Amino acid sequence: MLESGKYGISINKDSHEKIESHDVTVDKTITYKGGKTRVLDKESASNQFDTSAGDVTYLSRKDGFANFKAATAKPASNKMPEESRKLFVGAKYKAPDEKATMPTTGAKNGVSLYQLYGKKYDDPLWNKLLDQISVDDMNNLIAMAGYNNAEISSIKKPRQNDVDGPAALNNNFTSEGSIGFPASTTVANTFNEELASEYGKIIGEMAQEMRVTGWYAPAMNTHRSAFGGRNFEYFSEDGQLAGTIAAAQIAGAKSKGVYGFMKHFALNDQETNRMNMLCTWSNEQAIREIYLKPFQLSAVKGGATAVMSSFNYIGPRWSASNSNLLNKVLRGEWGFRGFVETDYFGGGNMTATKLSAVVMTPCLARPRHPTTSPTPTTRPPSRTCAPPPTTSCIRP
Repeated sequence: MLESGKYGISINKDSHEKIESHDVTVDKTITYKGGKTRVLDKESASNQFDTSAGDVTYLSRKDGFANFKAATAKPASNKMPEESRKLFVGAKYKAPDEKATMPTTGAKNGVSLYQLYGKKYDDPLWNKLLDQISVDDMNNLIAMAGYNNAEISSIKKPRQNDVDGPAALNNNFTSEGSIGFPASTTVANTFNEELASEYGKIIGEMAQEMRVTGWYAPAMNTHRSAFGGRNFEYFSEDGQLAGTIAAAQIAGAKSKGVYGFMKHFALNDQETNRMNMLCTWSNEQAIREIYLKPFQLSAVKGGATAVMSSFNYIGPRWSASNSNLLNKVLRGEWGFRGFVETDYFGGGNMTATKLSAVVMTPCLARPRHPTTSPTPTTRPPSRTCAPPPTTSCIRP
């Protein structure tokens, strides 16, 4: 919804000093529903993160950040609210109906994957191809996806290599690597979309020389603090800038036959405890306007076909099993067509993951997340899930 009223749009030197500004008046409130969509959406957007706000005081620009002291104060309690705790430990996998029909597997239809190149996803030939894949094929493809995309001989799908990024290509198993480029923050500082596209194209060309098809990059989380552990891998504190540069890199690599993984999806803006059930708390507006914006632009404008999910929880829900994030927003609102892969060793919570659209799990044999999480009061202090002050976000 875009409320009626006067909006100030400005180009600034920093958060306070304006270079130039203009006012835009919206005469009446615009509501995006019932098939009416925003420019980047394929479906009407609706609230998907109501449970992620938590018991947090959010910093507001109102009256010159008048609530700064309250928003940055130490939490009164480190205990997760009961309503959130129930969602945190309550992810349950509902078994299929016993009367459900087992899909066809292992059929001999004589269809090869290359025959589907360029065809639409609703082409009936896809069903014949999928019928040829065995349960073992599917298990191997899904559960052993670390640094590769497995071979499926029944449909003549070759094995594909995926390697680390983002400022280069690095194969951790052969020690083979490409030349290195400037850090992502430096690229974003150029504000040069064409340069970012060339960056992606050269990555794609080097990938061809290394027999690589998947690039674990670009990383596009948000600079929330100067002390962020992987800020050098991320572009900016501004979602629009980060998304514009990331989308250009992805499109550039894609033009050379390489799929870039937009990562870490989503709200992975802190390294400390990111693998220890860290809960990131934020509200719907900030999540969409700041933290998801780079991913939205990468999916819609960059044509991304691969995603790496994050370790953290968004509110009380693990990001890699958050159906609202992966199905309703990513695949529904944005129209994403591709696959989602968990971060390395991030597929242990398969009970929850089955509820989502994650289909690839690197090295499932070493789980990080238990099927049923312990209550916050029984975990060691390093795993507390109370919303710390650093997770407060500024209302746009």
